[in-house]
Amino acid sequence: MFRTGFFSLIALLIVPSFAFSGEEAVVSLFDGHPEVEENNQPENTTQEKDSIFSFLGFKIPDNILPSSSKEDNTPNTIEETIKLADQGNLQAQLLLGYSYLYGENGLKPDYDKAFNYYGKAALQNDATGLNNLGSLYYNGLGVKRSSAKATVLFAKAAELGNSDAAVNLGFILISGNGAKQDPNKALDYFEQASANNAIAKFMLGYAYYTGMFRPLNYAKAASLIKSAADAGIDEAQMVLSEIYIKGQGFPQNYNNAVKYLRLAASQGDTSAMMTLADILFAGEKYNRDIEFAHVLYNLAAVRGVADAPAKRQAVESKMKINDILQAQLRAENFKEQPTALTSYIRQTFGNNIRSYIK
Repeated sequence: MFRTGFFSLIALLIVPSFAFSGEEAVVSLFDGHPEVEENNQPENTTQEKDSIFSFLGFKIPDNILPSSSKEDNTPNTIEETIKLADQGNLQAQLLLGYSYLYGENGLKPDYDKAFNYYGKAALQNDATGLNNLGSLYYNGLGVKRSSAKATVLFAKAAELGNSDAAVNLGFILISGNGAKQDPNKALDYFEQASANNAIAKFMLGYAYYTGMFRPLNYAKAASLIKSAADAGIDEAQMVLSEIYIKGQGFPQNYNNAVKYLRLAASQGDTSAMMTLADILFAGEKYNRDIEFAHVLYNLAAVRGVADAPAKRQAVESKMKINDILQAQLRAENFKEQPTALTSYIRQTFGNNIRSYIK
């Protein structure tokens, strides 16, 4: 998971130039790692050039937030922060890396400087610095793109207990995008991160649910997927509704199924829209609601679901004109509201992460 942060730095002054070369300084991070050369691909290959992930949702620990109070000796100007960072202060290095990457705290985006400061933090064997430096390598920001070096850095951070790095590495290994494909090892990383990472919970839970790369186990799957659904992941909410409909891992419960379908549909999940509309139109597993079914088919049709227009037409044939007009108005006024976690997943790993398990 990630959290964007907005920090308050006052009296911002002109930032001095840096003599530090991040590229040179982080070379030692890869000493003794022959897999960097073995897995690295030439820049013009499909694997290296056409990245499918964007690891830019960096988590900023609460303990690096600067304070407006001078009692805890934290910096409150950019000059003080730079001075501390160049003296080896880890918190200042992480803050500057983030600020230069996203253009926060009065600083303009500068990928080279972001790379430099994350490189300094990584050299201190800091898990966040290692993970974020790996993200810069994977995306080619401030440095020549190298998915192999990114993989090494993610692995180092994961060894230090960084769950974000373990998830990043899990997606690389399960997709084979940046390293040799190894789904079973990917699931090991998801399992490692599952104690406190909702994305890892969902990926591991879905593996148990499908019996892919893990033994089929509905009880384990249901518990993990429900935790991810309650954290706000739309795909987890969609799969959890299926669990409740089928009674696999949890007792069959149509009320709960509809509850989680509504949550996923409100985030713009088209699978949830179609499934919920089918249920409401049929009126067999839940109270019939033809008007809302029309709304959902209409929304799914706009989003390109192939069979949605035909189903919308079938519902419309059962409705009065005033009800149709009302349903159309409801669809027009609909605003999908993805959670921060769902938005992060879509931007970073794509709109259908369960497909990596299948």
